Amino acid sequence: MIDVRMFTVGPVQENCFIVREKDAPNALIVDPGDEPDKLLAALEQLNIQTVEAILVTHTHFDHIGAVAPVARATGAPVYCPALETEVLANINDYLWPGFGPFESYEADHTVSGGETLELAGLTIDVVFTPGHSPGHVTYAIAEEAALFSGDVLFQGSVGRVDLPGGDWPTLLASIEKLTSAYSPATTVYPGHMGITTLGRERATNPFLRELAER
Repeated sequence: MIDVRMFTVGPVQENCFIVREKDAPNALIVDPGDEPDKLLAALEQLNIQTVEAILVTHTHFDHIGAVAPVARATGAPVYCPALETEVLANINDYLWPGFGPFESYEADHTVSGGETLELAGLTIDVVFTPGHSPGHVTYAIAEEAALFSGDVLFQGSVGRVDLPGGDWPTLLASIEKLTSAYSPATTVYPGHMGITTLGRERATNPFLRELAER
């Protein structure tokens, strides 16, 4: 059984997740977007002794703003989509006006989709889910019916496609890949807004009417 803690951080209200087996001393962090002190304090409060990895779904600034300080404080290696390592390594070149600055980071490992990671006692499948950004990936823990979807799928919404590399047909295909591969009961831990399930979104999400009718 996994223990997932959600921390909403930064001015864009991004969701960062600390993930571990129940009561385990080692954990993963998904998308530390901002407020590193808050995230590091949470690790201490949860009695987490080792962060085995930092998993990045995509490299928009609101998802990676705290990667460097959290990686430095914990010693955790960072897994980044292969197509987006340039952004992580030069974060301030890709900011929206009025945000930052943040500290850049050279990824320790890259993922492209199709990999299976064994980390913190968990088996994590990496699923390539572009559309919101070119290299976006979703991290799936199938045994626990859990998806960390970044900005692909939200509660009642989907990731925007008007940013560089965004594309609506590609995003819809990525969402269909997830809804086809995983049970409707699968919990979706998204990059913004509330936690939901695949079944709920396929049935009620207004952006997914095309999928619901299939």
